[in-house]
Amino acid sequence: MRKIVRRHLGKVVAGTGIAVAGTALMVAVTLPGSAGADESGGNGTGGSSTSADGGGAGQAAQQPGAVPPGVVEPAPAEGEKGKGRDPLTDDEMARVERIAGNTRMLDSAENVEGQPGAQRIGVDLAEPDAAEVDNPNAPRRAVVSYYDYKDDALVTRTVNLDTGKVERTDTQRGVQPPLSRAETFEATKLLIADPLGEGLRADYKDATSKELTSPDQLLVTSMVYKAVPGAQPAEFDKCGDHRCVRIFPKAKNGPWIDSRSLVVDLSAHKVAKLG
Repeated sequence: MRKIVRRHLGKVVAGTGIAVAGTALMVAVTLPGSAGADESGGNGTGGSSTSADGGGAGQAAQQPGAVPPGVVEPAPAEGEKGKGRDPLTDDEMARVERIAGNTRMLDSAENVEGQPGAQRIGVDLAEPDAAEVDNPNAPRRAVVSYYDYKDDALVTRTVNLDTGKVERTDTQRGVQPPLSRAETFEATKLLIADPLGEGLRADYKDATSKELTSPDQLLVTSMVYKAVPGAQPAEFDKCGDHRCVRIFPKAKNGPWIDSRSLVVDLSAHKVAKLG
């Protein structure tokens, strides 16, 4: 079984990565190609360059050919409320989530782990109403998206930031927005634990000499998978109504691992294989 899986599934992908269409959601904090902890002080001149007599960087700048130290301006303070089509501020996002989540409808839903409460997908600035497009004083609105795994439904709530009230709630089925970080994490966890994840676990050990036991050990890109009638096994027929995921894992500081033939059905908490 190990040989079959590794021959057709769990081969380490050579090269720098896999090009995929979907939402790039990294499970871990470190991003591919980003600076490591040992590089964090590479461009700083800081107190370590200051001499005992207090001359420090000033003396160095006076030397012939010396490059003066760079000046980094602090980021401007973010206001509690944006204006017009400005991106939502942190304060606005927190306020909108609090307002939108205060409802029994969401409390009766289920999240990706099967726990009470809908799974939050994201918060976005809403498009202005048609009659408000040219109005510079139009109210700012935000749309908060949730996925209810109990009913396999996308729930969106539109909040007026000026009045602090929910103006509209929409429920749609068969609509699959990009995956949240929490959903990608759960899909990866299910794949690692499933017997069909044998090839992934084996290839991770080959690449790192360590056992793969947690999504925290990987960097993962994910994308929603929707069924095409007659193009896949019956296990995937509900994908599109169910929330299904394909993941593209990479060992931290290591290679990508091919798991393209596996699909995780988050609604059913099952893993199946294409082809």
